[in-house]
Amino acid sequence: MHSLFHRRDFIKLAAGMTGASLLARPVFAGSLGHGFTHGIASGDPDAHSVVLWTRYASEGIAALQWEVAKDVDFAAIVQKGSVIAGPDKDYTAKVIANNLPAGAWFYYRFIAPDGTHSDIGRTRTLPDGPVSSMKLAVFSCSNLPFGYFNAYGHAAAQNDFDLAIHLGDYFYEYPVGTYPSAEQSVPGRHIEPQHELIKLADYRLRYNAYRMDPDLLALHRNYPMICIWDDHEISNDTWHGGAQNHDPASEGEWAARKKAARQAFFEWLPMRERAFARYDFGDLASIITLDTRLHGRTRQITYQEALAGVDTSDQEAILGALKHFRDTGWADPARTMLGVDQEAWLSETLTASKKSGRPWQILAQQVIVGRSYGPKSFLDALPAQTPGWLKARVEGSILAGAVALPASTDAWAGYPAARNRLLNSLRTNADNAVVLAGDSHNAWAYDLYAGDEQKTGTNPAAVEFAGHSVSSPGMEAYLPIAEDEMTASLIASSPELRWANTNRRGYMAISLGVDAAKCEWRFTGKQSVRSGDITGSHSMMVRAKKGSGTNKLEAVS
Repeated sequence: MHSLFHRRDFIKLAAGMTGASLLARPVFAGSLGHGFTHGIASGDPDAHSVVLWTRYASEGIAALQWEVAKDVDFAAIVQKGSVIAGPDKDYTAKVIANNLPAGAWFYYRFIAPDGTHSDIGRTRTLPDGPVSSMKLAVFSCSNLPFGYFNAYGHAAAQNDFDLAIHLGDYFYEYPVGTYPSAEQSVPGRHIEPQHELIKLADYRLRYNAYRMDPDLLALHRNYPMICIWDDHEISNDTWHGGAQNHDPASEGEWAARKKAARQAFFEWLPMRERAFARYDFGDLASIITLDTRLHGRTRQITYQEALAGVDTSDQEAILGALKHFRDTGWADPARTMLGVDQEAWLSETLTASKKSGRPWQILAQQVIVGRSYGPKSFLDALPAQTPGWLKARVEGSILAGAVALPASTDAWAGYPAARNRLLNSLRTNADNAVVLAGDSHNAWAYDLYAGDEQKTGTNPAAVEFAGHSVSSPGMEAYLPIAEDEMTASLIASSPELRWANTNRRGYMAISLGVDAAKCEWRFTGKQSVRSGDITGSHSMMVRAKKGSGTNKLEAVS
């Protein structure tokens, strides 16, 4: 989570509130029923194929028919076939519809053995050839008990996006009553199972509960989606060999938990079974997805480890320990976010896209690349009644920033050598690179620079549009500081940061043309009320480079 604090700090804020036992209740109505229980979905498209998905619950194995048509009445069917739904895959059915015309919209449905029909979905293939524009709806961090998925509902109703992209944290693995607490939970927003997700049956039940949400159903029904996992589809602060929220002593082998989570992900989402991929949208752009969690990430190093055994009342001792940490473990070039093979694949993929003449390379991945630092002014802005542990966290972030250490060690800034390799690759191998990120629950816009030159503004490599959450709380839940004061302080202390919003939920609408890329951060209202309204927005853009020019973010009025 990209903030001065960890998600467990939010959990600490909720300590002492009503226990999880008060949230006991039945499973979602209909989730354990028969027939087409969870609508339909499509995703992972290319120029001539797309993945189609449904779930059909029966007493055993059911042979479903599927159809793809040019019209909603299915008078002009272009492809059809059959697929099995059974207990081995939790009654989900997934098929790749091949040999479809490029750049076209279609309707699709499934038909049960008894003749009943699923909902009708709308999907598309990617264009192949000249394209002048593209529009993406980009989401991350959906926590069902924290409130309604108003961002999904609004985007589903717009009818003007080419694709939906989910950057991860499609759901959360925590037990009922932990994140959120019982008091923070919105009535009627129930999840299953009640315990933390460990085994395959647990992950399946959590998808089952989330996929009953009407706004998520509508989003999947109206657009094909590209989904990537972040950490909570598995466990908080995941890396390839474990996670912060996994204890082998009480929760078993990490490999078994990871395998179960991956299996449920591919069962319940309309994706081909791969961790990273390239999607070419005609001659306009390549969308490149990455896995910064499971494939090759080495373990996060925390500031708590750096300060182990240090007298925390001695500021000079703290600064000395942080400097040592900065110059040793933190800077270790062997620490990686992607793994050696995925880094090489990314460089080759960027180069191929650039050589193809596509002006834009869109990197869709999980965690923020931009660097943010703890502002000194935060300490003065805290109210007098602020708990001591929270003040200590703020003081710690300020001291870290004083020796050029970032606010978060879980994001790319916590892996400086790997981050520099990424940005050098974007600077060298891409034409116009735009990074998309989720995870943080807040909205951010960064100019990204390779090396340590961000303070002088040289070596520009890319821009970053980082999205706010669908429903998970942001920094406003951790820091009792006014929004304007908070964002002004963050921007002043973080040379790459151009804009931020730390207290609103919603999604990003990305519009891409030959000459410019624009992000509109759309803000939804209170999560405690289901609403299809947008209550505000902010836009920024970047122009495509001309010759030897550079990419820089610009405000859009």
